[in-house]
Amino acid sequence: MRIKLKQLIKGIPSLELKGSHKDVEITGLCNNSKLAAPGFLFFAKKGTKQHGNAFILEVKAAGAVAVATDLFDPFLEGMVQIIHPDIAALEATLAERFYEYPSRKLFSVGITGTNGKTTSAYLIKHLLDSMGMGAGLIGTIEWIIKENVFPSSLTTPDTITNQKLLHEMVTAGCQGVVMEVSSHALDQKRVAGIDFDVALFTNLTQDHLDYHLTMEEYAKAKAKLFSSLGKKTDFKKPYPKIAIVNQDDPWSQEMIKDISVPSISYGLFEKADVRAEEIRLSATGSDCVICFKNKRIPFKSPLIGKFNIYNVLGVTAMAAAMGWDLEQVLSILSTFKTVPGRLERVENEEGRNIFVDYAHTEDALKNVLQTLKQVSAARVLCVFGCGGNRDKQKRPKMGATAEQIADAIFVTSDNPRGENPETIIQEILAGIQNKEKAFVEVDRKKAIELAISQMEKDDILLIAGKGHENYQVFSHHTIHFDDRIIAKAYGRCNV
Repeated sequence: MRIKLKQLIKGIPSLELKGSHKDVEITGLCNNSKLAAPGFLFFAKKGTKQHGNAFILEVKAAGAVAVATDLFDPFLEGMVQIIHPDIAALEATLAERFYEYPSRKLFSVGITGTNGKTTSAYLIKHLLDSMGMGAGLIGTIEWIIKENVFPSSLTTPDTITNQKLLHEMVTAGCQGVVMEVSSHALDQKRVAGIDFDVALFTNLTQDHLDYHLTMEEYAKAKAKLFSSLGKKTDFKKPYPKIAIVNQDDPWSQEMIKDISVPSISYGLFEKADVRAEEIRLSATGSDCVICFKNKRIPFKSPLIGKFNIYNVLGVTAMAAAMGWDLEQVLSILSTFKTVPGRLERVENEEGRNIFVDYAHTEDALKNVLQTLKQVSAARVLCVFGCGGNRDKQKRPKMGATAEQIADAIFVTSDNPRGENPETIIQEILAGIQNKEKAFVEVDRKKAIELAISQMEKDDILLIAGKGHENYQVFSHHTIHFDDRIIAKAYGRCNV
């Protein structure tokens, strides 16, 4: 794609252009110096460790012709400087323009919350695909554009990547997109240039307080997805703007207190607009009756657990707000089988009940363990750790949660990153009162094998924390590691 710089920045307030060759042609955008190429515009943003200005000479050497920065350099020659006080906001605006406003051409759904984003996103994609809309997906596990699938490195990518992916979806013939929207992305304005039609809130529990510091700030970041709905008034789309919230979550009202569009709620109690009744859970799936206004529709799903009932309700609430046939919608949702790494059963020759789940917060671990306890009278064993360089406050809380529900706990490494794995484990153990219930094995592979070796007939093993991930991150290297492969490969145990 190509566009003249003057055309790209036309009409943007608080902007100043410096340097020669102001009518240069822009062939691409980047905010990472390693991605710079001839004709590119580089966004020099202030990071947590360094300012992007430190990389201007590097991108110039790579052929970049312009830089957007909040600080003019009078000694920089051979590059146009775009001076603006808010580079993150400018990046969102210019990326949207450069890629020809792709979200305006898509039915765009944004999902935020601590837990449930991924499953909800896959459920909505399954629904839209089955209805002939052909939806792309941007999420924690992968990015999907028609038949093309790319592994994801972040729940929500950077601004430029988002717009590029949306543009490629439009080009490929997609009519919709489903995005998982993280609190970090909202706080850093990574989705500021996206015209969402639907914002869906799943829940809010403690996570990412290393970044947000307090739950109130965490909630404020999430709420930005909802307050932004309907703010893009220069273009009308054929879809109603709607906010969807989990009525049973105490933070739901915080999400919608500043919205300018209608909202619809879901939950398990009568005050919710869309609710579930007569819930029956088993190790093979879930049954309930879903209610909306005067409709009562029986629903059966292979998804396990009450939290998946909530995920289905959120999607159903979206469909109800759009005026779609709920019987058809629920019939489609009943055929959805699983999400990689989300309470995913590990098939094995011995028929052991082994599940892998991404649960890496206190609430997520509690939900999954309680679900497994509800569907079986046998013991529930749990292997888990906590990630390094992340919220330390949740470590003893996760230990206490595992002790309260699981019959045996195997504490191990997750992604230790720059921290000492043994230090992380000790912080988890601080929350466990009955130390005899906990087994410690720093090596995650050995911990999984130890847990399997101690399984008795009908026992259930949960391997939590990494889910779909196929790697393990240490301070100076990353290795290939997949909980599912390790569990499946382990030799037959005595049962």
